[in-house]
Amino acid sequence: MLRVIFADLRKSGRLDLEAVEMATRTAMHQAGAAVLKELLQKSRSEVAREVACPCGQQARFHEMRPKQILTVLGRIYMQRAYYVCGHCHDGQSPLDWELDIEGTECSPGVRRMMALVGSDGPFEHGRRQIEELAGLDVTSKTIERHAETIGEDIARQEEAEVQRAIQLDLPEVNVADIPVMYVEMDGTGVPVVASETEGRMGKIEGQSARTREAKLGCVFTQTATDDQGRPVRDEDSTTYTGAIETAELFGRRLYAEAHHRGWNRAKRKVVIGDGAIWIWNIADEHFPTAIQIVDLYHARQHLWELSAKLFSSDPQQRLRWVKQLQQKLDAGKIESLVKTLHAFPPSSDELAKLLATESEYFARNAERMRYPKFRADHLFIGSGVIEAGCKTVIGSRLKKSGMFWTVRGANAIIALRCNRLSDKFQDYWESRRAA
Repeated sequence: MLRVIFADLRKSGRLDLEAVEMATRTAMHQAGAAVLKELLQKSRSEVAREVACPCGQQARFHEMRPKQILTVLGRIYMQRAYYVCGHCHDGQSPLDWELDIEGTECSPGVRRMMALVGSDGPFEHGRRQIEELAGLDVTSKTIERHAETIGEDIARQEEAEVQRAIQLDLPEVNVADIPVMYVEMDGTGVPVVASETEGRMGKIEGQSARTREAKLGCVFTQTATDDQGRPVRDEDSTTYTGAIETAELFGRRLYAEAHHRGWNRAKRKVVIGDGAIWIWNIADEHFPTAIQIVDLYHARQHLWELSAKLFSSDPQQRLRWVKQLQQKLDAGKIESLVKTLHAFPPSSDELAKLLATESEYFARNAERMRYPKFRADHLFIGSGVIEAGCKTVIGSRLKKSGMFWTVRGANAIIALRCNRLSDKFQDYWESRRAA
């Protein structure tokens, strides 16, 4: 290829820099692959007669077997020793385990690339990225398989931490005292294949569900306020965890993440969420000493949605009514707000039921809506961090047009994205073989 380029240079007097770059990269990859192949073969020139078998016996050398590996330098072919145990009759190639290519034809470097692109966007898009940027030819299905496999491995490690949390066997975290630590949680629907919603009712009566709720939690810290006394989230302090699972399992997951972050070393602990009952059940069970705050903007939304039903034909009256109740809400005068709702004369049974539901919502969360006190303590009163997380961690990857997931596949990608966006992927990758 380089000969063709320089022949053109002699004829035209012009150099196509991009063509030179790509041709040189291809040549260097080919040379590197040849060196890598030679290195692997020479490093294993001597073949042992026996190796240990997982069953406890010895496996004897059987033959040299070929294997093709896709590396970051391109495809290479190698011979490695294959052993068979006379006791359990299982076979193995110890070199596969040593090189971390057991059960796969992709090197660790290539699998890491596939995990990164597979977690960022559609698998076909990732295939094109690897082809264009790394010069490697892989299928979108291969990227899907390896990205999900790595995500599942991350999820298994997280599950082990959750089990340790259940058994109260988590080690004490050695970190400095933390002024304020926050836990936020929310849920967002993920489109799934029809088999994953069988028997589940959708939001519209008479229709089956089309999504499953992914629960997402985040943990972050605050050590300072701005010049107006407003809280400032510590940069790069946010970590995420999530899955499509029950609230019970998710609560344990979120507790394990908070503990890992040093929850017990926080001087002040805060849980922020919307008014969903499952959120506060988790807060009561796993974070009982935390200050509980209902997101102010979610509470305001309740008033706006209620007013739309009460004053559907009178927008000016609706605006005056909402402004009056929002002042009570912002002032933390929840009892007065609830009294106003109780006094409203409903024009139908449907509106009476709606007023009762909203009155109960505000009454149940009254202590979580003392916003003047929270502001005076320089605490956040909005759940913007987790709402943004639902969009960036889950929505931007799992809710694109035409996507439908299995729960297993969605949870694998959620685990992978939470790990990456929590800046934990490098540590995970380096710890894989040590485990």
